[in-house]
Amino acid sequence: MKTASKYQLPALRRLSAGALLCCVLSSSVGPAWAAPQDEAALNFVGADIESVIKAVGHYTNITFLIDPRVKGTITLVSEKSISKSQAFALLTSALRLQGYAIVSGDGYAKVVPEAEAKLQATPTIVKGQAAPKGDQVATQVFQLNHESASNLVSVLRPLISVNNTINANPGNNTLVITDYADNLKRLSKIISAMDTPASADMDVIPVRYAIASDIASMINKLMEPGKGGDGGGQVSVLADPRTNSLVLRAPSVARANLARSLIAKLDLPTSQSGNVHVVYLKNADATQLAETLRAVMSGETPSSTGTSGNALNNQATMQTGANNTIGQTGTSSQTAGPTNPLLSGNRTGTQGTAGNSTAGFIQADASTNTLIITAPEAIYRNLRAVIDQLDVRRAQVYIEALIVEVSVDKASEFGVQWVGATGDSNSTYRLGGLQSFSSGGNNLVNVYNGASAPSNGLTIGIFKQLADGKFGLGAVAHTLESTGNGNILSTPNMITLDNEVATIRVGQNVPILTGQFTTTSGTNTNPFQTIDRKDVGLTLKVKPQISEGGTIKLAIYNESSSVDQSSLTATAGITLNTRVIENNVIADDGQIIVLGGLIEDTASDGVEKVRGLGDIPVLGNLFKYNTRARKKTNLMVFLRPVVIRNKEQSMSLAADRYDYMRASGADFKPSDTILLRQLGQPQLPVLNNGVPVGSPTVAAPVPAAPVPAGAPGAAQPLQQPTQQPTQPPTPQQ
Repeated sequence: MKTASKYQLPALRRLSAGALLCCVLSSSVGPAWAAPQDEAALNFVGADIESVIKAVGHYTNITFLIDPRVKGTITLVSEKSISKSQAFALLTSALRLQGYAIVSGDGYAKVVPEAEAKLQATPTIVKGQAAPKGDQVATQVFQLNHESASNLVSVLRPLISVNNTINANPGNNTLVITDYADNLKRLSKIISAMDTPASADMDVIPVRYAIASDIASMINKLMEPGKGGDGGGQVSVLADPRTNSLVLRAPSVARANLARSLIAKLDLPTSQSGNVHVVYLKNADATQLAETLRAVMSGETPSSTGTSGNALNNQATMQTGANNTIGQTGTSSQTAGPTNPLLSGNRTGTQGTAGNSTAGFIQADASTNTLIITAPEAIYRNLRAVIDQLDVRRAQVYIEALIVEVSVDKASEFGVQWVGATGDSNSTYRLGGLQSFSSGGNNLVNVYNGASAPSNGLTIGIFKQLADGKFGLGAVAHTLESTGNGNILSTPNMITLDNEVATIRVGQNVPILTGQFTTTSGTNTNPFQTIDRKDVGLTLKVKPQISEGGTIKLAIYNESSSVDQSSLTATAGITLNTRVIENNVIADDGQIIVLGGLIEDTASDGVEKVRGLGDIPVLGNLFKYNTRARKKTNLMVFLRPVVIRNKEQSMSLAADRYDYMRASGADFKPSDTILLRQLGQPQLPVLNNGVPVGSPTVAAPVPAAPVPAGAPGAAQPLQQPTQQPTQPPTPQQ
């Protein structure tokens, strides 16, 4: 092609792609103003998109694959002759205005709707590679060195077309953006301008007269955005108690200078010569911290005058009295408890001195949780450094326990008992016999006399009619097969501070008769009984200790006790079944561990028979009593601790358990019958931002729908947390 001419073709939409190409791209020798070699002028007005794409593809020697959804007309006009690359760029720009995009491939190009372009195999640009030009869709990876990739997403998102994407990878601090090539160049310049080191580096400012932690708290409040200053970015000031210095970080030099100026004005010697100081504590207990500081100053062992309020080895003393039966008295008893000293909260010793005139005087005010320190300035500074390191927020541990007991009890018995005699009531001598077995429940003679009822099961008898018209029992055959299954699942949950003992006890206080006698005085009879009370149920005591590496050391005492139902009618008193686990374990945050358990399988086979007769095949079953029993018990105790270090994790865990209980209450729906109408049920209010909205009321007859599977309310114990729960345990979650 040597020349090309430009034509005005208002009816091009009715022509084929070949006709369009012949009209627009002419090979005849044109006039003096003809275009240079390998150039042509485009003049498509209201032409079919597919025809125009094919015509430009024929001119540029590019194979186009057109999506069937690409339909409509397009106007593509060039005022002068353009090259092949310019024609391709002009086509991509025109298609972009129509809502379509071109995705370049290996020797071909695809024309697809703009929303589908990001899903195609677009060119991928990494550091050092050449980028495509024009309005082609491409993907570029930006590696950031200083700025956070997550922070830039919110800044760059409005600059990207709606149908394209931007994603951040916090792992290697990169951005992945899919957009048009020309917009990627603009975004690259913006990212380069923003990905710069901070204008003000961190600085360490020593404090000479004041206390670093006090100044840090004040500066952080004064330099908050919108409070004083020039309203710039956030200024962070941290105190280092060891060197009594401040670590300053500011977003700009102006903000850093302002913070330094405030610190210099506050770091001045006090005008008063007094040496009495009041320190307000944030997390620690003033009474205990005062004892520790006095011990540090005097070199003695810290002590306490009483027992810690949450000492868990103290068992409640059972009360006697008013609600007991008249004439009864009660005796105090102490139930069995943990022997592990780690679960003991008692601390005994000698009360520490308040200090001397040289070291200073330290006193705690429990009502305001403050310390009153009377000491010279140098000693006070040392004490403040220790206080700042001890007065920190303690982590909490959410503990989920799972106690599972599955038991199967099977029994089978068969036997024959009989009684008979020769002659009748007029006979002088009578010959008779009795076959009775203890395994068969009540004695046959007692059953005959009506003294006791037959045992459970099927009893078939042979009767004889007596002279008085009554029936006499001659023989009975008794058979019984019983099966008992039990599945007990207990899931106690608790939350406690690090290195503090927590207890949860669910059960009953059972009275046990220990003695009784009766005194008779004339006509008056006074019965007297002594009763011992014991806690029966589930008891879990845990003391967690979080290590620096994140593992948790747990001192555990778990007791599961119950009353043996078979002993309720025993004359000697009731029998208590007790299972106890007491040990120390180490677990990771959120790890499920097994504390221990019992797998018991007991089988018994008993035969009572008449010697000789019971050994006869088949007929020998009439002269013996067979009993078989098997009992299998599976008991396992699991535990899962979750560390809660901040407020968000604690709120997430509490909300998860709250929603779970609310959903469980909503699942309970009494049936509405003809005789009884549904009156509704109590329902917890909705939790909004950690605060219940409204108060618990009686729900309408149609309760709220239960929380679907996967929602926070559907969470079950001993599942891994999604965050934190944070939360937790939180139990998070």
